[in-house]
Amino acid sequence: MSDGTDDRIGRPVPAGRIALIRHGETEWSASGRHTSVTDVDLTAAGERQARAIPAILAELGVRPRSVLVSPRRRARRTAELAGLGTAPAVINDLVEWDYGRYEGLTTAQIRGERPGWELFADGCPGGESPEQVARRADRVLDVARSLAGRGDVVLVAHGHISRALTVRWVNLPVSAGALIAMDAAAVTVLGGYHGDPIIEHANVIARVEVSEVEAPR
Repeated sequence: MSDGTDDRIGRPVPAGRIALIRHGETEWSASGRHTSVTDVDLTAAGERQARAIPAILAELGVRPRSVLVSPRRRARRTAELAGLGTAPAVINDLVEWDYGRYEGLTTAQIRGERPGWELFADGCPGGESPEQVARRADRVLDVARSLAGRGDVVLVAHGHISRALTVRWVNLPVSAGALIAMDAAAVTVLGGYHGDPIIEHANVIARVEVSEVEAPR
């Protein structure tokens, strides 16, 4: 499947909604370091953020029927602290964008080496291309869509893959993910309107006190 849009037009929108949740703050995310395969823990602030997620879901009217989670520790811990079931299904396709040689670097450091670099347009050397991430996002959405026929589905994952999932839901190329925000412990809700896929809510966060505000990438 390509990074285009035509192949997804016309797919039925399920009755249930899909809620995307980014994991809580980690030391690496707070400093803007790109974190994919490195299995870091939540900070104390990140744990507080995760515990606030049920209130966000309740406010948005999301009633989780199925929960899918990335295998990374920070995502699984977020799901646990948010009370999202005792045994959510672990989905490997929900891992963060593979940053390859850029793992652990900030955007400023990467652009010092490669001026004008944009993740959603350029991908990462030794990691994933935008087209590869688009295909992975589409596979996740196919699974979530099948489950959403029975009720709301929650996906607990990471920032960049969640942004890719968001734009692929509404038939946009994955490059459009650069236009979507996904802060630590934020919730984005995907749904439908008159049978068409829409973004119902984007980057909704709880107002909890944290020690640091996550640095933008």
